[in-house]
Amino acid sequence: MICNQIWLVGTGLMAIEYAKVLKSLNVTFKVIGRRDEGCDNFEYQTGITPIKGGLDKYLSTKPEKPLAVINATGIESLSLSTQQLLNYGVKYILLEKPGFGNPDELKITQSIAEEKGVIILLGYNRRFYSSVYAADEIIMRDGGVKSFNFEFTEWSHSIINLKKDKVELENWFYGNSSHLIDLAFYLGGYPLEMNCFKKGSLPWHPAGCVYSGSGLTKTGALFSYIANWSSPGRWGLEICTNNFRLIFKPIEKLKIMKLGSVQIEDIDDIDYNLDDLYKPGLYRQVNAFLNRDYSRFLNFSDQVNALNNIYLKING
Repeated sequence: MICNQIWLVGTGLMAIEYAKVLKSLNVTFKVIGRRDEGCDNFEYQTGITPIKGGLDKYLSTKPEKPLAVINATGIESLSLSTQQLLNYGVKYILLEKPGFGNPDELKITQSIAEEKGVIILLGYNRRFYSSVYAADEIIMRDGGVKSFNFEFTEWSHSIINLKKDKVELENWFYGNSSHLIDLAFYLGGYPLEMNCFKKGSLPWHPAGCVYSGSGLTKTGALFSYIANWSSPGRWGLEICTNNFRLIFKPIEKLKIMKLGSVQIEDIDDIDYNLDDLYKPGLYRQVNAFLNRDYSRFLNFSDQVNALNNIYLKING
């Protein structure tokens, strides 16, 4: 495991959660922040004093290159900060999802990463939920996924009141909804064919408001999705195998319906301890990153493909 020479870039809410995990794993790491207010809050929450002034200023002091970096800056800064790290010679990066603020930024980062031979893994922590590990086992034992459906309705009535950067709001679909969409296709299979419909808009999210679609995955599973950001709803995912319907609502917990019954049951033997102690999925995700276990991660090239073949089709 990589236990020293780690940088954590960013001091926001996600960075605070990463710091909690890194501390519990006894990892030695430096935190690099930008705004005084964010750095002070980070120190208050974690007891760790960040290096203030931003990544640009810190790199100008020519510090020793880290073995690995966790980039948890705000979505509007993800691309630029990643490119700065790449140009400085960092070779191993865990990048907060979706890895960009605006989709146009993705190819620039990809070009630099490929030129320099850097490994960038996307931090889609829901892949590491205890509920998802349990679902993996059930799906494998029962012969694979036959169909699935998901909903990524966002709470626009709450989002509009958040103090968020305009870039983050306008790209909320990529920065937030992609968490659930990524998980759905991670479990259900990569889409081979997909028909997408979209209508409406919101003042802060002009790209779309109401979504629906369906398709076929490369493994032969049928799927459908829906979302209406101007109506009540919540994220949800249902996976159907031969004998079970696996129900993620909320996503953190897994319930099951068995063939011949309409009873929705809890699964008693799932250990949710790590997801209760830390931000769900984050402990296992960071542990896998530090141990260079890529098996559950989405790499940067795959995210570029997902943007072109999934997200741009759904969001237009």
